[in-house]
Amino acid sequence: QVQLVESGGGLVQAGGSLRLSCAASGRFFVINTMGWYRQAPGKQRELVARITTTGNTNYVDSVKGRFTISRDNAKNTVYLQMNSLKPDDTAVYYCHIVLTSGYVYWGQGTQVTVSS
Repeated sequence: QVQLVESGGGLVQAGGSLRLSCAASGRFFVINTMGWYRQAPGKQRELVARITTTGNTNYVDSVKGRFTISRDNAKNTVYLQMNSLKPDDTAVYYCHIVLTSGYVYWGQGTQVTVSS
């Protein structure tokens, strides 16, 4: 069993920045892909950014150039640096990991609210 603990959400004005963190803990697991999803009220959950073990990344078009995903493999932690935030970025952000075994785990979600 793997536990994910997210932190870093909050309220920020448009144009501001936030940094999300997600730390995985447990026994005998190896992480493959790490990523962040978000879900705004009334909308489907969408992939925001994803990073592989070798550091390859991909982003949803709406955050390219503003968000940066990174990971610390030694700490089993993934980060999402969010700059130039917009009200449309308001959502609950979920950490997502895929283990080499194929198991998938989700974080509990952290609220990001961007005021105009």
